Amino acid sequence: MKNYKPKNRLIPQAYIDGILKGDRVILSRAITVIESNLESDKILAKEIVQEILPSSGKSIRIGITGVPGVGKSTFIEAFGLRLVKAGHKVAILSIDPSSQRSKGSILGDKTRMEELAVLQEAYIRPSASGDTLGGVANKTGETMLLCEAAGYDVILIETVGVGQSETAVHGMTDFFLLLMLAGAGDELQGIKKGIMEMADMVVINKADGDNITMSKLAKRQYQNALHIFPISESGWSPIVSTASAIKNIGISNVWDEILNYKKLVDENGYFLKNRTHQQIKWMYNNINEELKQLFYNSKDIKNELSILEKDVIASEISPVKAAQQIIKKFKQSF
Repeated sequence: MKNYKPKNRLIPQAYIDGILKGDRVILSRAITVIESNLESDKILAKEIVQEILPSSGKSIRIGITGVPGVGKSTFIEAFGLRLVKAGHKVAILSIDPSSQRSKGSILGDKTRMEELAVLQEAYIRPSASGDTLGGVANKTGETMLLCEAAGYDVILIETVGVGQSETAVHGMTDFFLLLMLAGAGDELQGIKKGIMEMADMVVINKADGDNITMSKLAKRQYQNALHIFPISESGWSPIVSTASAIKNIGISNVWDEILNYKKLVDENGYFLKNRTHQQIKWMYNNINEELKQLFYNSKDIKNELSILEKDVIASEISPVKAAQQIIKKFKQSF
């Protein structure tokens, strides 16, 4: 099975040329290769990414997260339409929850963003989060590079909104946007402090109709809360605003603030410094992933683990000693 090679794969140069020409069909097929776990596809993916690398990195990368029911898809569609109207090409990488039993994924974002999905200037790619750390699709970083090389100058990465996915997305984006709701009880209890600290901007969505007054109150609460946190290394003070994606109110203001942020971090050097730091961290993440695959795909390790599992269950060996034993065996294999 390891040596299986799908019949519909193109030669590497065909993917590279197609991506650089902005061919959305080729881009989608290349991302499928990137996301594949087949050994032949991994080799192909590395060649594609390496060749398109000089044409990537020219976008602004925006992470978007929020509490359940905040209206992320509606907001992203309104925001994406605003960007397209302003002349931008927008790629939305939406990471959906995967079933831990079936490994399936809802992948419903294209149906929720009907107006944006039909535009040539927008590209929506839902990806199953699978079992990678933080719920973030393992290959989102590579997918982002491919989209940039295809000419998309704004990349929106929507998180699943649970667990550690926000931390992972924050580590691969330039600007982190947190969507919140008003009138859902004590707003400040509805989000973890760590996520608040990562936010470059908090947007109170659904600020329309009877919810306007509560949204203004929530805005003041978040502004007061954010003042407690120290100024980030970027030198940027997080902004709190209100918006109504469904009424298309306050959407332009979000983009204006992102541009203000970009201007600041370009001038003080933080933008390049942060990108460099992310590249190094990305390298180490890939090393960790390769080592994990090397370990668990070893036939000897698999056999030894099945024996150790039974011994741990029978209390014949402690979990700590079992772990040390299997690592020792792994070291001896080199």
